[in-house]
Amino acid sequence: MNLDRLKHILERAASRKITVIGDLMLDEFVWGKVGRISPEAPVPVVEVTGESFYPGGAANVARNLREFVDQVGVVGMLGTDRSGRQLRNLLSEQKIDTSSAIEDDSFCTIVKTRIIALHQQVVRVDREKIAVPSKAQVAKAVAAVRDSIKEVDAIIFEDYGKGFVTSELVTQIAREAVNAGKIVAADPNPRHPVDWRGVTIIKPNRAEAFLAAGIPWRDTEGDPEKDTDLQQVGEVLLKKWETQYVLITLGEHGMMLFQKKDAPHYIRTKARQVFDVSGAGDTAIALFTLGLVCGATPIEAAEIANHASAVVVSKLGTATVKRDELIASFRADIGNE
Repeated sequence: MNLDRLKHILERAASRKITVIGDLMLDEFVWGKVGRISPEAPVPVVEVTGESFYPGGAANVARNLREFVDQVGVVGMLGTDRSGRQLRNLLSEQKIDTSSAIEDDSFCTIVKTRIIALHQQVVRVDREKIAVPSKAQVAKAVAAVRDSIKEVDAIIFEDYGKGFVTSELVTQIAREAVNAGKIVAADPNPRHPVDWRGVTIIKPNRAEAFLAAGIPWRDTEGDPEKDTDLQQVGEVLLKKWETQYVLITLGEHGMMLFQKKDAPHYIRTKARQVFDVSGAGDTAIALFTLGLVCGATPIEAAEIANHASAVVVSKLGTATVKRDELIASFRADIGNE
């Protein structure tokens, strides 16, 4: 894709409206340096130099979209605890609509704390409790989405397997959205059984795709275009999920796009350096969906998602890609051809 075509697609982004539904989290990064080993146990002592907080999980998908789209909203569970208030404030500061998020006094907001020293993650600490929404909460979420369905261009389900995304929730919302002609995308968690049939796009990573397809997983160091197991997985998932597109992310090997009536299309990775893969999948589903709602072809949307993911993995922390960075990535790629 040339730069003029990319800019034409991105020019349409601001006017779009996208809703993200899923597990909302707070990402905490503790930055420091290691100067010695603890005398208490054979572990490094991290001297803290700073802390950063970012919207994580489904909230990070919304955050990636907000770099391009004026109207982004989230639907998910928030606690009334300090972390919940902090996450809501962070989203509000970025002008992400939280009016449809469900607040629950008994819910402990999910927090992932990553301790980083010398550009490397030392340890991650998760504070979470799996919680499934009640029937009343599902009804409230469905009603909120239904009220805005005419104005929304796409809905993205981001399932981290923490309980909010259920088959009941997905079935009710996806059916209405598809019938209304909207794009419905999903980033699934195959360890969390959800009926994804009929949505427009599903984006698992390679391990998730093999698990969902019920095919024994094996690693590969070869060319993904010659990976017969991967080809089989893609075809199985297209049929199983009855979806138009399956985009399988392959880490350092790029992405593979499967479509109903076309041959699989391989997109090689654009990453030149990798510091942190935190949130790369969030960026991929966000930008692939954004590309489609802005008139990109599926292959063009996959290229946009691939470049965007390459940008975020070159940053430390739960990062986003900005418009200028995305264009610069394409420009550098064209210059290397």
